[in-house]
Amino acid sequence: MPGSKSSSPAAKPGAFDQPLGLTVHSLPEPREAVVVDAQRTRRGRWKMLAVLAVCAAPMIASYFTYYVVRPEGRRNYGELVEPQRPMPALAATDLAGKPVDTATLKDQWLLVSVAGGACDAACEQHLYLQRQFRESLGREKDRMDWVWLVNDDVPVRDALKPALQQATVLRVDGAQLAQWLAPAPGHQLPDHLYVVDPMGNWMMRFPAGREQADAAKVRKDLDRLMRGSAGWDKPGRPE
Repeated sequence: MPGSKSSSPAAKPGAFDQPLGLTVHSLPEPREAVVVDAQRTRRGRWKMLAVLAVCAAPMIASYFTYYVVRPEGRRNYGELVEPQRPMPALAATDLAGKPVDTATLKDQWLLVSVAGGACDAACEQHLYLQRQFRESLGREKDRMDWVWLVNDDVPVRDALKPALQQATVLRVDGAQLAQWLAPAPGHQLPDHLYVVDPMGNWMMRFPAGREQADAAKVRKDLDRLMRGSAGWDKPGRPE
């Protein structure tokens, strides 16, 4: 306004003459830093181990169930083989006469029958039951193969071959086979169905001539094996 005097406020003497205040944070001692880093590393490792344990728990439980808390004999219809017998290097060919490495049978559960190429009525019944038992596993059936081991040189009838399209049929040396699989006292190899685990170990034998009459018991045993190994056994063979 006219006649008025405008001016900035006078600065107080010494207002900007005071030194700035700085807060200095002390640095950790080298020894203290090492201790802190070590603690962080340990915590990180424990967390990682905890995550791994959670992820591995189903597999560990499955191994424990199958190999440690194995069902007692009275709970099984099939007879457990003790000790288990590893699959030997059998001389084998397919029905076309092509050599087959029996090690390729591993990594799957096997439901095995043994019979000569003539395949009498008992042999045909076993082949039928093998297919039915595998199908009864439902979505787990891809974890089991049904196998017919032909233990002589008799040709397999052409009429039988269409029913064997989903089976593995191998002609093996009978003497070598007898060093691996064995029947119950008083019986012959073709009298039984045999179970081989994915590692190639013969581990169970079903009672001779009773599989059809006691089909529900056989299915229960097979289902128990599938459930007990679910954590570590997967469908199909690794490529």
